[in-house]
This record gives sequence, C-alpha cells and structure tokens, in this order.
Amino acid sequence: MATGRFAPSPTGPLHVGNLRTALLAWLFARSSGGRHLLRFEDLDAATARPEHEADQQRDLATLGLDWDGEVVRQSDRFDHYRDALRQLDATDRIYPCYCTRREIREAASAPHGDLPDGAYPGTCRRLTAAERRRREASGRRPALRLRADGERRRFVDRVLGPVEAMVDDFVVQRGDGTPAYQVAVVVDDDTQGVEEVVRGDDLAGSTPRQLLVAELLGIEPPTYAHVPLALNRDGARLAKRDGAVTMTELAAVGVESSEVLAHLARSLGLSGPGERPTVADLLERFDPAAVPTEPWILDPDDLLTPP
Repeated sequence: MATGRFAPSPTGPLHVGNLRTALLAWLFARSSGGRHLLRFEDLDAATARPEHEADQQRDLATLGLDWDGEVVRQSDRFDHYRDALRQLDATDRIYPCYCTRREIREAASAPHGDLPDGAYPGTCRRLTAAERRRREASGRRPALRLRADGERRRFVDRVLGPVEAMVDDFVVQRGDGTPAYQVAVVVDDDTQGVEEVVRGDDLAGSTPRQLLVAELLGIEPPTYAHVPLALNRDGARLAKRDGAVTMTELAAVGVESSEVLAHLARSLGLSGPGERPTVADLLERFDPAAVPTEPWILDPDDLLTPP
C-alpha cells in the first residue's frame, strides 16, 4: 500500500499525454490499495491560474479519476519551503548565483570535464566577496544555488530500472525569492506522506537533485516510476499546438470522454479495439510491471476515430 499523487502545473488545460500520466499515477496508487493525492504546483504566479485548476480537476473527474483529501497548492506552502531553505543554508552549501539565462546557456554548453551536458559548471561558486558586491551593485538579483560537489546519486526506478547521475549545482531559490521546484517537491512529498512518485520520464533527470535535497534535509525519499511520454508524429513531446488534444477540444468535435479513456487504455495495452472500459475495469487489468517502456507516438487525428 503506497500513497501516490498527481501534481500538475495549472498553466493551461491538460492534454491527453498529461491525462495518460495522471491515469498511470492513479492506477499505481489504487492498485496498491493506497491513497491518491492531487497537488497543484503553482510556484510560478505569472503563469498559474485558478481557472486552469478548475479545468484540470474537471477533466480528471470526467475520466473517473478521483483523489483523497483536500487539494494542496504550493503557493500556500512557502513557509515550509523557506524553513527547508534555512536548513539547507546551514549546511554551508548555498551560494548566490548572478548568471543571466544567456550566460548559463553559454556556460553549460562548454565542456566541463566530468559534468553531464547542460550542467551548470559552478561559475558563481568561485566568485570572491568583492566580485559578488560588484554584481549586486549593478542591480543583479542573485538566485541561490546548492553546491553539489560533483556527487552522484542512484535510484532504482520501477519503469526505467537503475538510474545514476552526477548532480550539478542547481537553483534552490530563484532571483525573485521564489523557492525552486527541486526543494518544493521534496518538502511536499514528505509532508504529504507520498511514498511513490509516478510522473513523466522527462523528470527522471531531476531526481538525483531531489535525492540530494532529501538527504540534506533528513528526509526519506519516495520510490519512483517515471513513465514514457506521449510524442507527436515528429517524435517531439506532445503539445497543445499539435491539434485537438485536450478534453475540451475533443468534446467540441464530438469525441466523448469514454472514447478518450479508451484511447489512453489502448496506449497502455489495457484494452482492445471497440472497448470502452471504465477506470474500474482498468484497475482490475493493471499490472505495474507491464507498463510500456516506449513513448506513445500519437497522431492527434487518431483521437477522432472511435477506438
């Protein structure tokens, strides 16, 4: 029995790829007899909207996906994250970073020994006190980074198997003072009692960072299952610009929610042609060990054809 969660960002409607991940998160939790939670990761006040929260909850409920307890919002939990940041600061591994996004891209694109491609090479870690004062005098507001010292972290994923990566120095607080996702997600999963995280495999690369944060905060991390994404015909991550891929768009062209669920079920090998299973049917058929390991390549036009 394991408590799970689905934690979307309320920045727009969920597309069928998001809904597929939501379905899998629900199936993992419910198949273990565990609780399933809903959390909105709305740290970015510039893009998160209450109306998107309402739309996302409606779409999940329309598919038959329920959740336990009250919905949690990260925007209500900043005090928890600031407590965690104070604990991290006490480890003497936090330093201010004044790099612009362009400077970070340029620095990350250069070779840096053992660091993985795209890793932050620690540019601001080496600044003297005088250099920091000059940057602050120029008006640059620093983000805060956690010094990782090139440490490696390993975990065994229920879908991907063993995953190991070196951790680069990563942001724990943005320049505007907003706590970073890597801290917030660790704190939230711990305080909510989340024991298994099911999410898209595009987030697998950030897990070693979260494991380091959890270790420094004395938190027992959850287990992980990173599931394949939905990709478009070109092999790129599915996006709303690819066509009618949201529940609202599909409903507008006559596609019923039961058909959407049937398409999702077929993509997971849980139903056959002509079937319109309910989530209860899928729960009876679900085997976590049989989750597909390859992405779902989707032609949005296929959603317009009865499954």
